[in-house]
Amino acid sequence: MASELGEWQEIESSMLDPRVIDHDEQLVSREGLDDADVDQIVRVMQSLRAWHETDRRMAEASRRYMKLNATDMRALRFLIAARNQSKVVKPGQLAEYLGISTASTTKLLDRLERGGHLVRAPHPTDRRALVISVTDTTRIVARESVGRTHARRFAVAAALTPHERDVVIRFLEALKGTETDD
Repeated sequence: MASELGEWQEIESSMLDPRVIDHDEQLVSREGLDDADVDQIVRVMQSLRAWHETDRRMAEASRRYMKLNATDMRALRFLIAARNQSKVVKPGQLAEYLGISTASTTKLLDRLERGGHLVRAPHPTDRRALVISVTDTTRIVARESVGRTHARRFAVAAALTPHERDVVIRFLEALKGTETDD
């Protein structure tokens, strides 16, 4: 069984190696790169994959712990950030941030309000509008789960030198630029 697991890990690991998945260089040019360069690049890609998987598992654990879906969690993070900046949020602003319709926002707010995660109140200056805010209980629970994870991630980034952080930023920004509409 252990050898089978090792074989699967070897196959999975090789899926990011262009020498395996694109050996004739139809997509990935290896011009000017020796095997040591390619090995290191593959390790970078494997580390990104491992980070993505870790992030996915941690986000899923937070959602399960709080019994919320991904959109609910995004909404609550937005409301917590707004509260921390003493800003009021109207439902339409939340809909715009989440990129969802006003009808979907109403359903989301109903669900979060029933769950005790937020409250709706009259707008302080516009009698026709409502504002939404996160409850203290949800804010505290989010800080203890998602907040602690963020603090650990921040510490990892803080341990880098300014030059190393610049390299990471350039790399991640360049990766973001690889997104296509294909």
